[in-house]
Amino acid sequence: MRPDAVRPDAVRPDAVRPDAVKRSLDQWLAWIEGQHPRAIDMGLDRVREVAERMGLPRPARHIVTVAGTNGKGSTVAFLEAIGLAQGWRVGAYTSPHLFAYNERVRVDGRAAEDAALVQAFESVEAARAADAPISLTYFEFGTLAALWLFAREPLDLVILEVGLGGRLDATNIVDPDVAVVTAVDLDHGDWLGHDRETVGLEKAGIARGWKPLVLGEDDPPASVLRHAYRIGASALRAGCDFFFGPVDASHWRWREVGYGVDLPYPALRAPVQMRNAATAIAALRALDAELSDEAIVRGVAAARVPGRLQSFDLDGVEVVVDVGHNPHAAAGLADWLRAEPAVGRVHAVYAALEDKDVAGVVSALAAQVSSWQLAGLAGMPRGLEAQALAARLPDTAAAAAPTHDSVAAALDAARAAAVPGDRILVLGSFHTAAAALELLQGRH
Repeated sequence: MRPDAVRPDAVRPDAVRPDAVKRSLDQWLAWIEGQHPRAIDMGLDRVREVAERMGLPRPARHIVTVAGTNGKGSTVAFLEAIGLAQGWRVGAYTSPHLFAYNERVRVDGRAAEDAALVQAFESVEAARAADAPISLTYFEFGTLAALWLFAREPLDLVILEVGLGGRLDATNIVDPDVAVVTAVDLDHGDWLGHDRETVGLEKAGIARGWKPLVLGEDDPPASVLRHAYRIGASALRAGCDFFFGPVDASHWRWREVGYGVDLPYPALRAPVQMRNAATAIAALRALDAELSDEAIVRGVAAARVPGRLQSFDLDGVEVVVDVGHNPHAAAGLADWLRAEPAVGRVHAVYAALEDKDVAGVVSALAAQVSSWQLAGLAGMPRGLEAQALAARLPDTAAAAAPTHDSVAAALDAARAAAVPGDRILVLGSFHTAAAALELLQGRH
């Protein structure tokens, strides 16, 4: 995308000063998107240099950084909800967003206002363009803006969700008090590697020496544990250093040596959400901060994340929307479908991005899905058209599925085929989930 195609003026990017043009948030976002030659350009030198120019201080008293192939967003939600229930002032930086960029930056549970984000982008641009201009990616620009906003608030806790990998992600310019790796599996192979050991080492790069590294998996890659040992990080592993499991139909228990607490089941559905909540509790317990049982109970019950098994009832047909987009996430969805079977058939609406293992996703869900509707994501960055998606599924259960130009059309076809008692599962990407939710929630 050419810079002059997205900017509201025709001035060279490096010539624009923050006070030269007063842009709206949408104009800033379009302008930022066209400033770097690559959407993903992993490395910390550029973003660290601009942060130093900005004089960014530590954004909060306590910092938790969360990496992982899946479960990051839910784990952040549990961390945020528990922190707020404790009475802390909490900032959270997440990505991507579903409907509005503002969702990515939250203070005390509220999305940042347009004006605040504009002011933050202006501050980043002033530092970026000063002296020798430095090119930043969209995510790097946004990360610096979030850190600038957090630094203006007296926050007790900031939670940073890694965008991609960990070691070379822009969020890693901040030293966390506790690092979290939720789960490690294959995704973004061109950047992170094609085996769990390589991917795990990239994600473990957020850990710091002599600081806790909380691992949400019972059996994480050996590379993660070796890295923790090498730098002197204290690895706290699920099933080894902290434990969790059901107590009865209404409660589950989190425990470690010398401590335990009984909790309500998370409002977030899917069996994996108990693990995500347990990982969040372990991370907050590892902080040098007082944390009450009441805050943990209230936070676990209060945590919500849009697009994670979000359910709607349409005349007796349940429509469930999930952002799952890789085989690991699809396997979790299959576990949920087995644990909470529909009365009738399960119809899947699937649309994906071009860099995803689409055959792996379909195969993971094949035994639980009765029929498929394939949708295109035309106009979305890296979006697959429906016919291209179908061509990549020759040996799967969706090989002969109907194709549709849009998620809306595919959802309409699934609704037409469904009868009361059936379930429709919409999945494949944040774009897929957002398109479905716009319809189901009456958004325009």
